[in-house]
Amino acid sequence: MDLGLKDRVYVVTGATRGLGNATARELVADGAKVVLTGRNEKSVADAAAALGPGAVGVAADNADPEAAGRLIATARERFGRFDGVLISVGGPPAGFAADNTDEQWQSAFESVFLGAVRLARTAAAELEDGGVIGFVLSGSVHEPIPGLTISNGLRPGLAGFAKSLADELGPRGVRVVGLLPGRVDTDRVRELDGASADPEATRAASEARIPLRRYGVPEEFGRAAAFLLSPAASYVTGVMLPVDGGVRHGF
Repeated sequence: MDLGLKDRVYVVTGATRGLGNATARELVADGAKVVLTGRNEKSVADAAAALGPGAVGVAADNADPEAAGRLIATARERFGRFDGVLISVGGPPAGFAADNTDEQWQSAFESVFLGAVRLARTAAAELEDGGVIGFVLSGSVHEPIPGLTISNGLRPGLAGFAKSLADELGPRGVRVVGLLPGRVDTDRVRELDGASADPEATRAASEARIPLRRYGVPEEFGRAAAFLLSPAASYVTGVMLPVDGGVRHGF
């Protein structure tokens, strides 16, 4: 199936590694152009170089109020158009309610929540019929994950914002979608498993709760995200799609 991605232009944040990078790779492989971001200038340059001439890297922090406008301007200047954005941010610090400090909450709010809202608002003002805004969220949108209290607090709010935005932008032909990754084998998930007393046992226990009995690989997430961002998904909006091997048991 042709996803219709050829020569379309997307901004993908947090794309130097993990889920954002996997999505950027799939988009470029299908003919799209990508502006990818990350905080570290060298990592961004290396990630863009690995993707070839269809990608350009911009060092940016989602918490920076100027970043959103700069990224969209780069898309237009380098590739001549702007068709959508995938907002992927690093996971906030792990910890239980009694452990996380006000400073950790504030920093996570600025980058994970407000930065995402700001980028989505800026993109919404620039996108035309056929445009799309995607959010990489988490299964914590539906059910809290033990030990990730900050994420549990912020991700559901972003999902609510995304649903509201989908209603507001729908009449203009602009779609809004969310992806809810489960245990995908990224650096972040390995770091979380590694923080336990027995990482191998922790992973085995997690896999036992997944109907497919394994962790996902980033490419599987990237393909799902590329489809939702593509014109092939033109009648899909306002959804929160689990990419979790069947962990979510609700409809």
